[in-house]
Amino acid sequence: MILGIPLRHYVALLAMVCASFLAVAAKPTTKVADLGPKVDLETLVPKGFGTWKIDTQIVPVAPAPDLQAKLNKIYNQTLARTYVNERGQRIMLSIAYGGDQSDTMQVHRPEVCYAAQGFHILADARGTLDTFFGMLPVKRLIAQQGPRVEPITYWITVGDKVTYPGFKQKLAQMAFGLTGKIPDGMLIRVSSIDRNQTEAYELQAGFVREMIDALSESARKRLIGTDLNPRA
Repeated sequence: MILGIPLRHYVALLAMVCASFLAVAAKPTTKVADLGPKVDLETLVPKGFGTWKIDTQIVPVAPAPDLQAKLNKIYNQTLARTYVNERGQRIMLSIAYGGDQSDTMQVHRPEVCYAAQGFHILADARGTLDTFFGMLPVKRLIAQQGPRVEPITYWITVGDKVTYPGFKQKLAQMAFGLTGKIPDGMLIRVSSIDRNQTEAYELQAGFVREMIDALSESARKRLIGTDLNPRA
């Protein structure tokens, strides 16, 4: 008790003052996107790799105009392709890149994007995907619209860090902010039409491994960051 005021109130006041000071002193001013080579999604990922090549007969469905308008405010570039392997299995790849992933311009998560297009999200879980370069933290969803069942695997990057969306994403943004930098970011999504989710996720994992293995070192760092946890 100080001058009749509980000590906890002084502690809370001190915390607020410190937070205000840090917010002003460490306000991000430099965009990470301006510090290195410009991102070109069209050339970042090969059109053919491993057992996969682009299926030119399949044209990805564009989002509804109102949703596309929202995406245009968040992302600088988007890429949508459908790949097919020699067995006729297909994977849809979608990548979105935003040069400003501060609190005002966060990656647009598939949970929201699919729901906005009339899909029901039947499952939503965190997981990891074993790559040749470490364990990739991913989200796995199952979206359904009528008879169409679409298992989805996706992950996000904040600057050169790959992270789960939500709280850890916020921490990554704050870490960049404290250095005075505004991070860029990506959302990478793969999906397939399949009622058997186990087989779908196995196919998607194989696709991701082959894709990542085919990338140049610089492209790989863009897509999966630089800090994957090593394999056990």
